[in-house]
Amino acid sequence: MLRIIKPTLVLLLICSFAHTQKVNSFEGIDASQVHSSDHDVDPNGAVGTKQYMEWTNVYFQAYDKQSPNAPVWSAPQPGTLPFQNNNLPNCTSVGGDGIVTFDHLASRWIIAVRSSPGSNSYYYCVAISNTDDLRSSSLSWYTYQFALNPVLGANSNGHVYWPDWPKFGTWADAYYVSFDLNDVDRNYLQIGVVVCALDRTNMLTGSQPNPMQCFSDPNPIPAHGTLYLKHSLIPADIEGVVAPPAGRNEYLVSIQNPPFDRKTTTSKVINLWDLHLDWANPTNSTFSNSALPVTPYIQGCYNLSNPFNTFCIPEISTTQTKNYVDSVGDRLMPRFAYRNFGTYESFLVSHTVQTAATKKQTGIRWYELRGSGTPAIYQSGTVNPPSYYKLFRFMPSVAQDSAGNAAVGYNVSGWTIHPGIRASVWNLEKQTAPVELGLFSGGGDEENAKNWGDYTSMTVDPVDDCTFWYLAQYFAQNETGSQTNWNTRIANFKRSTCVPKK
Repeated sequence: MLRIIKPTLVLLLICSFAHTQKVNSFEGIDASQVHSSDHDVDPNGAVGTKQYMEWTNVYFQAYDKQSPNAPVWSAPQPGTLPFQNNNLPNCTSVGGDGIVTFDHLASRWIIAVRSSPGSNSYYYCVAISNTDDLRSSSLSWYTYQFALNPVLGANSNGHVYWPDWPKFGTWADAYYVSFDLNDVDRNYLQIGVVVCALDRTNMLTGSQPNPMQCFSDPNPIPAHGTLYLKHSLIPADIEGVVAPPAGRNEYLVSIQNPPFDRKTTTSKVINLWDLHLDWANPTNSTFSNSALPVTPYIQGCYNLSNPFNTFCIPEISTTQTKNYVDSVGDRLMPRFAYRNFGTYESFLVSHTVQTAATKKQTGIRWYELRGSGTPAIYQSGTVNPPSYYKLFRFMPSVAQDSAGNAAVGYNVSGWTIHPGIRASVWNLEKQTAPVELGLFSGGGDEENAKNWGDYTSMTVDPVDDCTFWYLAQYFAQNETGSQTNWNTRIANFKRSTCVPKK
């Protein structure tokens, strides 16, 4: 049964909640720490049993969970470090879209990143810690390099498709990673997707993994593909310490962009992908797709002439610079957070949608899927509380605590407000209205580039199974000229209705 929750929140409630909800936050990796000239920051992170770990291009750092949240290492570490230390030659040229995550079922840290050691050559590199404590004197990493060229396909010129926007999910039977396929000779046109299952069981012990199992859509991968409208798959990723039922398939979700006919702007479905994995007999593994009907939506900043041009988020400086930052509204956003409550299973995902007919004002759409078989849309809603000014909400990430409280974090910006960081919380079982709280206010604009983040991260503390941890990008001061001075901020909070596990 589909339940639609409509935003009925008033400003008084927002203000009241913001004053009573305790939010802790501290500074994450900043551009000055990594000497980065990259505007494409790709910030993401996860909370573990003892630390919080963050990735930005192309470095990682960890912080103690307790105040004063001291960094684990004296400076952010190069993303190549675990692989160089273990002499993996194909993982010494890592690029963007690196991911750090915490395997809740095994209490291990994971660093995963794409590498291109040579022209027309791609690998996926994964490092798994031998402990949950990043301060341990015995910390080491099991490292793996997976050759991607055989599964990515190539265009008619023989150039391998670029494995863009990889997303990583932890499941009981495997680690799953998805890639967009971009044609490097056609302005990086998206022509399909690939999903691979990695042998989690052996990787956790440092053993030789079974060959990865990979699936594509289209299948076979064409040498001259057309514009692909259901790209950027997000694998389900386990929250909490209760595993999925034995034999449970992995699921992934993606958007369904409208047909590129220069007149259609509205979509009515999202895509659900079902991956059945059989390690013993790979010929029995299957990968299929179905459409899930949802409340009609217009993707955030949708452009009829160029659907991948999603630049419409204004800043205070936009009236002078005419610069709008990227909402990345053409796709669903990580995470696809899974939680097993025993009596039911719940999946959550979110994305940026248009909420106003004029100036493409944006808000956050979320979906909850449930079902012991193939999951279906159970309820959904749009976070777009009223404000005194036109506020654009974008770049969301959603998760759920053990009491059924959902929290979605996101960036905000507007004509009269610098880009900042907020979140909204609500209870899924009681179907309460989302209530917004401020996490951190920005002090400047990105005046010299359109790139913004690419994504953010909301995760739940595995120790108490209640505390939400959220990471996003902001600017402390205006970024102008050729400089890069982006900042990241890590915030945490929890609802009083969630009782920490013992």
